[in-house]
Amino acid sequence: MSVTQIKQIIRRELPAIMREDVEMQQFILHLARTQFADKTETESRFDRLLDELRRDREEQSRKWDEQNRKWDENQKVINQMLQEIRGLSRKHDSTIGALGARWGLYTEQSFRSALKAILEESFAVEVRNVTEFDEAGYVFGHPDQVELDIIIKDGLLIICEIKSSMSRSDVYAFGRKVEFYEQEHQQKATRRLIISPMVDEYAQRVAEKLGIEVYSYAEAVEAL
Repeated sequence: MSVTQIKQIIRRELPAIMREDVEMQQFILHLARTQFADKTETESRFDRLLDELRRDREEQSRKWDEQNRKWDENQKVINQMLQEIRGLSRKHDSTIGALGARWGLYTEQSFRSALKAILEESFAVEVRNVTEFDEAGYVFGHPDQVELDIIIKDGLLIICEIKSSMSRSDVYAFGRKVEFYEQEHQQKATRRLIISPMVDEYAQRVAEKLGIEVYSYAEAVEAL
């Protein structure tokens, strides 16, 4: 009898044998298990895979929640400081709005000193007026000093420009000042602020294009 004939007999007779002979049924199933995973084992492997995916998803969700919590805390610090800046703008609005001769009583330096005192005492931040030398002439096109006001708090870096008035060219220059500072110190600014009672329309447009926040007279501050 050939192998082919034997296979044909097995195919014809095996279903009936499996139904009627329990021992033979168990023997055939045992042989099959050595080559293929049974339903229970397959389901177990699938369940383990789902558990791993679920744990990975929960871990990623936890990390995102923690990152969002830290971001919210930093935003609260920044918002508190900006509220104080708005308060200063309202307090001196009637004086700095006129500018001209009256500005002599409230110079940029006096406003800077008031801002420094309020922020450092109320929010435990560090406010610095830094002057650095731009040897390459990146900011003004020739070597010159670069002056900036910076606010530091728990890794946050806020760079400010406090001036009596800001033109379009002043805003561009401030943008280059920020880039110069970031390159020199290898640290990106969290926010860039202009604090001035007089910012013309074109300067406002440039600031918006460069991602610079502008705090001017009280009504403008409320609109931000």
